[in-house]
Amino acid sequence: MLRLRLGPADLCRVRFGDRLHPVGTALLAGQWLRDPTVAVMAPALAERAAAVEGAGDAQAATAILRHLLPDRGRLPDFVTPLDGLESVAAGLEAIRAAPARRVRAEVTESYADAAATPLRRRFAAADPEVLDLFGQAVRTWFDVVLAPHWPDLVSTHRQQVTCASQRLALHGLAGLFGGLHPAIRWREPVLEVRTWWDGELSGTGHGILLLPTPLAGPRPRVLVEPGRPILLVYPASMPHRPATAAGDSLGRLLGTTRALVLRRLADEGGLSTTTLSRAVGISLSSASEHATALREAGLIASERDGGAVRHHVTPLGAGVLGAGPGAACSEAWPSAGQAAGGPPVLP
Repeated sequence: MLRLRLGPADLCRVRFGDRLHPVGTALLAGQWLRDPTVAVMAPALAERAAAVEGAGDAQAATAILRHLLPDRGRLPDFVTPLDGLESVAAGLEAIRAAPARRVRAEVTESYADAAATPLRRRFAAADPEVLDLFGQAVRTWFDVVLAPHWPDLVSTHRQQVTCASQRLALHGLAGLFGGLHPAIRWREPVLEVRTWWDGELSGTGHGILLLPTPLAGPRPRVLVEPGRPILLVYPASMPHRPATAAGDSLGRLLGTTRALVLRRLADEGGLSTTTLSRAVGISLSSASEHATALREAGLIASERDGGAVRHHVTPLGAGVLGAGPGAACSEAWPSAGQAAGGPPVLP
């Protein structure tokens, strides 16, 4: 059990990551999609990972990642950095920027129960050639396995943030923390997290960054670095996508282009009018017209961001995309009151 003693400075800076980390998500997925307790949270992803493992570049990438990273438990912190959110390339650059001394310490610790091999020794020594090999494996695995499902993962993240924000507004921090996951429990002023390591730590004074994802594993992940917010990655169920007929019905209701505009805003977590027009492949005036109609229907909200106008899907809009108003914030875990009443049950 990890016990985080949080001060006022941390509690005033509780926030959600505005997007998923491509490299961090890929590494968690590569480790955990083999676990049935995780695969059930993202069955389509698990099926794709299993299907591509026996062929071509994906097979080689899977073999490298499985050899260099532990099958279960805590990953070396440097391979899941806070930096590099923009793209796979940016995430890999952040990994390569880790000091060699840190790489050696963290990889050596993660290999405590693993047999020594030449490739693992070179990885632990931060050998540039092996780090390049590792990076190429991550890039290949992301492109082949995760990229086709990335919009679904982004949508799940956004939906979880929307629902958690509603809990915060209605029930305060206790309700927010209590509803994240059964392995997370708030005992003021301590946040208890049943993760892969034990200890008692004080907050950094820079807040907590919350990141829901179906690929965290059976337990939450915690990254604590001095001078930075605490990163808390926790499991979240990926909702089943409505059938194609249901998706077509949304197009019939809103119009094909307008439905696509709503979906792209949900997938991307908000876009400016200009970026939206490019993402959907329509003119700027058409994007503005569709955004206006969706805003008047209460499905999106718009706000000025410098010289641009940025649009976000509202809870009502998320409910429409989730096949009904109740679908957007269905309880994946026990309610805040239930979660606070007893110890978490984990595999």
